[in-house]
Amino acid sequence: MVHVPTRGDVPVRLGPTIRNVPDYGPSTMSRAPYTDPMQFELEREKVLNTTWLLVGRSSQVAGTGDWLSFESHGETIVVTRQPDGGLAGFHNVCRHRGPSFVTEWQGCGARRFTCPYHGWVYDTTGKLVGVPEKQDFAPEHITGIRSPAVAVDEWGGWVWANMAGPEAATTLLEWIGEDILTDLGQYRMEDMILLDVLEWEVPVSYKAIVDGFNEIYHTAALHHVRPEWTKSARDTSFYIVNDHNYMCFVPRHQHRDQLAEEWDHHKWAICHYVVFPNTVFNANPEHIQVFNPIPVDVDRTKFLCWEIVYPGDDSDPEYVDYRERMQAHWEHLKVVVGEDIDIYQQLARTKRSSAYRENILSERECKIAHYHETMARMIRE
Repeated sequence: MVHVPTRGDVPVRLGPTIRNVPDYGPSTMSRAPYTDPMQFELEREKVLNTTWLLVGRSSQVAGTGDWLSFESHGETIVVTRQPDGGLAGFHNVCRHRGPSFVTEWQGCGARRFTCPYHGWVYDTTGKLVGVPEKQDFAPEHITGIRSPAVAVDEWGGWVWANMAGPEAATTLLEWIGEDILTDLGQYRMEDMILLDVLEWEVPVSYKAIVDGFNEIYHTAALHHVRPEWTKSARDTSFYIVNDHNYMCFVPRHQHRDQLAEEWDHHKWAICHYVVFPNTVFNANPEHIQVFNPIPVDVDRTKFLCWEIVYPGDDSDPEYVDYRERMQAHWEHLKVVVGEDIDIYQQLARTKRSSAYRENILSERECKIAHYHETMARMIRE
């Protein structure tokens, strides 16, 4: 009826032969990564402008001329579908006097974009193709110019962008890395459809939100999971992959017997993937949530939560039952994410407190420590 992901030839990720926690150990770290505006400016330049960021679903730009706007950390870009089926991306900044010239968030079938301020015209790749009263400008100032291009690509049914541009950016597949491409690829996200997407404005750093998805220690106190869930989750395996991305696999307590028979984490575990710096995939056997905290400022974040499911025949009773189950899962998840939002509000209350100076991390919070070390290393380089 719908695709059922299985481990297949993917390496075993759980079980008695697998080391659950990397050899990292407990640690402490400063609060500065969440609150220091100077560090945020360095991240904007050296991390957020050089890595791959999630923009939206490929289905949002399905046809020629379809376009999608995206904003993050002070940058504003547009991604458009080209006649050859590929994508183009460019900064949404008019070269004349600086306003954004694509004024809407999304649209279909565009052939060109006209700046509403003075009427400068750009094609769907960002190239300047029209200037009113052109004779009044110096030819060398306006000949052959364009809004700067950004690198864009697709994987898993998602559109991604890299502000470094097509010539400077590493490839998207190289950035994601073989481990996640293979493991998360078992779900065939490119075949899935959007059930819903929610958006919140959160008064904390985007990194504080990523951190919440890089550990499961909080689930007992914050989400009030059952004791059997907490006990089973002690066998979660944590991975640092490609030196900047992360995976973890949480055994589902109600399927421990089936898991022990074949160690198929796709069928019997929650599979969790983080693509640095801010894209989180929470994969369940029948559906996936994608958590996307988009930085606005040092302590302001636009937080998107996507729910994607498998397509099917709406006249098939089995598929109708599947969609009803997925909707019920989604309704429950909205409650769970609401609990996360509540704790972000509590973090906001203390982000300038003189009593908040450092974070004390357990060995099972090693992905948090490594994430911030990676951020610091990229800032230094």
